[in-house]
Amino acid sequence: MNTESTVTVPPPSAQEASNALPVPPTRPLGQRLPWALGVLALVALLVSGLLWQKLASIQEQLARQSADAGAQANQAVAVAKQAQALALETAAKLAVTEARLSEVSLQRTQLEELMQSLSRSRDENLVVDIEAAVRMAQQQAQLTGSVEPLLAALKSAEVRINRAAQPRLTPLQRALARDIARIKATALADTPALLVRLDELVQLADDLPVANAVAAPRPADSLRRKPEEAVATWWMRLGLVVRDELRNLVRVSRLEDPQAALLSPEQSFFLRENLKLKLLNARLGLLSRQIDSVRSDLATAAVSMGRYFDTSSRRTQTALALLNQVQGQLKALELPRVDDTLAALSTAAAGR
Repeated sequence: MNTESTVTVPPPSAQEASNALPVPPTRPLGQRLPWALGVLALVALLVSGLLWQKLASIQEQLARQSADAGAQANQAVAVAKQAQALALETAAKLAVTEARLSEVSLQRTQLEELMQSLSRSRDENLVVDIEAAVRMAQQQAQLTGSVEPLLAALKSAEVRINRAAQPRLTPLQRALARDIARIKATALADTPALLVRLDELVQLADDLPVANAVAAPRPADSLRRKPEEAVATWWMRLGLVVRDELRNLVRVSRLEDPQAALLSPEQSFFLRENLKLKLLNARLGLLSRQIDSVRSDLATAAVSMGRYFDTSSRRTQTALALLNQVQGQLKALELPRVDDTLAALSTAAAGR
């Protein structure tokens, strides 16, 4: 037996009533596909148009840029050609300038060589003149025995070098200054006084006793008559005279050189004359400024005096003293040499 049950359904609310609108009937898929394809095609067409437009603008921009680049390239080529032409022109001008510069440099070198040649020639002439003047003044000083000509020549040379103002002549200037200072500091002997002493020696030569000369007998004091004394007898006086004569017969003396004991009176005469000749030769050599010859003659005269004449005699001692004085003063007769100046002149003349 069937049992029916009754279900009570509540009434719908207002919201549910509003939601319960009538649903339109859905179209089938075959009807919606063409519409979708059309919309898609339309969108694709729009996108293609946009892309085409953008591509066209890009192509236009690229064409413009290409045209600008071409114009710039043409302009760059033109500028490069101008630069190349300018470079060639500049190179040509530079070559011409270098050629002119080399010519100017060559001319300048030749001019400098000419100036140096002229200056060197002038300096060489100056050096030659100074050397000739110094040598001539040196000869004059040797002949006259005075340093004034040599000193004047050196001072004149110093003034000329100062006027020339050449650096290469500076060593010569220093050498001149040294020689001038040395000459001024040198004390020379008095030549006339030496000549007077030689004349005195010549006069003393006649009175010099030789070493073997017999002394003159002197009267005995005991035989001289004195006022308060008187000789007693004549035979006593005769005895005293005989005794003194016997004493004078034998004389003992000491001779250093045996040759002096063998001199005869004739040889003594020639010995004195030879001594005087030596002294006169020394005087002549002193006048002619031949100092070496004067030394040799005076040395020979001194040896003769010491060997053949009586050195214990006062006259001989006086003559030897005068001779020693003359020999000592001969050292002061030597003129100062100008070797520094002559060496500097030789160096300057050689061009070093």
